[in-house]
Amino acid sequence: MNVLVTGGLGQIGSHVSEMLLARGDKVVVIDNLATGQRHHLADHPNLTVVIDTIANRDKVFELCREHRFGAIVHTAASYKDPNDWYNDTLTNCVGGTNLIQAAAEFKIGRFIYFQTALCYGLKPLQQPIRLDHPKLPANSSYAISKTVTEDYLEISGIDYVSFRLANVIGPRNVSGPLPIFFQRLSEGKKCFVTKARRDFCFNQDLARAVLKAVDGTGRGAYHFSSGKDVAIKELYDAVVQAMDLPTYPEPEVRELGPDDAASILLDPSRTFQDFGPVEFTPLSEIAAQAVAYFRKHGVTGGYTHLKHEEKK
Repeated sequence: MNVLVTGGLGQIGSHVSEMLLARGDKVVVIDNLATGQRHHLADHPNLTVVIDTIANRDKVFELCREHRFGAIVHTAASYKDPNDWYNDTLTNCVGGTNLIQAAAEFKIGRFIYFQTALCYGLKPLQQPIRLDHPKLPANSSYAISKTVTEDYLEISGIDYVSFRLANVIGPRNVSGPLPIFFQRLSEGKKCFVTKARRDFCFNQDLARAVLKAVDGTGRGAYHFSSGKDVAIKELYDAVVQAMDLPTYPEPEVRELGPDDAASILLDPSRTFQDFGPVEFTPLSEIAAQAVAYFRKHGVTGGYTHLKHEEKK
């Protein structure tokens, strides 16, 4: 199969691309390098890397016309700056609709999308959150713009799967607390944790589910989640342990910020029903692999959708 992977040099897209290549598929990656890194994908005879933006409608249609893809895996997303509404809408909305319309015009068989759990708002009405929860994305530019593309998918008539994600982390992760903890601890700086709870899932566990979706499993919206949440401090402790620090640096514990959710816990029952059992990698192993990656390649980003100053 020929597969287009948008954002293919990012943490999710690069792992999906590697797994597709390993089984013999041909992969075209498009990435604008806003958060992706070229070193995430080694050269491969079946890999084509295009440095461009999915907001470039002509390029998107040119690639789809030339390669006749069997599937699009759309991982590209803008999330670097919570106040950058322009690039969020340009990539997440305009880019997303470019891809959907190209998929329809060129009759591309499958469209795999990745939605944020923030589509349910900062104070979900259910715990855990079910797929029938109303969408309430008016909490951040990221949530709003990501939800727009899913809404377009729902009216497009194309065959799609949308994974509404728990917190996906691991090697190549450039957003959220994991790279921030590593960087600050490496520099001997104090970290803080909030009282929030999250479901941290390994990016390669997600990538394996994505390959099933590419091959035809599922239709419509799914939660990719273990169904269990942990305190942010547990991730912090896992990073400290993986770094094998000589003493334990006690973190400052802070209250939640005004734009942060106390818990994001998703009900994964439909995913388990349609995709089969998922073996979730333990948090300690996720942290160990991420720390090994950061030590080899350095840490970049630490981006967050949150407006309050996460890094201080």
